[in-house]
Amino acid sequence: MNQRHLFPIVVCGPAWLIACVASAEPIAEQSIRDAVNKAIPLIQSSATTYLEERTCFSCHHQAAALITLTEAAPRGFKVDPKIVEQQHKRVVTFLKRGQKRFQDGRGTGGRVGTAGYALWALDTVNHERDDLTGDVVKYLLGAMKDESYWPTPSRRPPTMASHFTATYVALRGLNHFGTKDHRREIGASRKQALAWLVKTKPKDTEEHVFRLRSFEFVEPDDEVFNAAADALLKLQRPDGGWSQTPDMKSDAYATATALVALHRVGRLDHRDDAYQRGLRFLLDTQLPDGSWQVKTRSKPIQTYFESGFPHGKDQFISMHTTCWSTLALVLALPQRVSR
Repeated sequence: MNQRHLFPIVVCGPAWLIACVASAEPIAEQSIRDAVNKAIPLIQSSATTYLEERTCFSCHHQAAALITLTEAAPRGFKVDPKIVEQQHKRVVTFLKRGQKRFQDGRGTGGRVGTAGYALWALDTVNHERDDLTGDVVKYLLGAMKDESYWPTPSRRPPTMASHFTATYVALRGLNHFGTKDHRREIGASRKQALAWLVKTKPKDTEEHVFRLRSFEFVEPDDEVFNAAADALLKLQRPDGGWSQTPDMKSDAYATATALVALHRVGRLDHRDDAYQRGLRFLLDTQLPDGSWQVKTRSKPIQTYFESGFPHGKDQFISMHTTCWSTLALVLALPQRVSR
């Protein structure tokens, strides 16, 4: 789906009175750059430490880091190409180690979520289609649940708890790494996923975000797409942020993922009032060390270790949050060099 450039709709009502009174003061570019410059060294150092402590691939330290760093570099930020290359090699090594499992349909730990995020990471560094990515694509095609959606492998909110998230990363992987040999199967999968996405209603912000982003690859009617975008936009709170669930406070993870989604699908420009208020929330909640902290809601599944990222037991979700928050800020800046 091509990006759809729509006029922002501000929803006025008692809960949204603050948003309707006046537009937010545009944020100075230097303020955004200062925040990003504080976050990038922390992201790079922790991503590097993770490689030293673990041999596995992670969505929070490999995928999220690569997604962010490869968007920051063209905008003039100091990104170490050696770190990007190290992360790239880790993803490839991890997938190769389990290649036979992808070939026979067993997959890997984390299943669709891990496989999809790994392909997303490879795409950010322009990894070419090859036999390895082809085997992962084959696995994803066979992992569709009831010919409708891709199931989440676990209940680890917010990043590994939703079928919408798993479906998005699967669709994205198929779109970027599928070949002409996969065309018929991918077309059928997209059609089936579209029907599921249209009829299945999201329950929280994560689901709104990745339902909307999934529509990039399945081409829904404009009415369906616009309703999904508006539903996510309406979840923005008077403080400028989004919350993970209706009963939680606004936080940087939900805010950043919502901003990036609305921007990526063409629903919000960085100059729009809603985006500016979201950026202000992120700037106001960034900590002096450059990070954003979010409390974990997931039970640990591996032995605790320090990844070089602050916040103790909250370090993994906070790393993911810091990457998303940095990306949301980066997308508000012009590119200085071509990718």
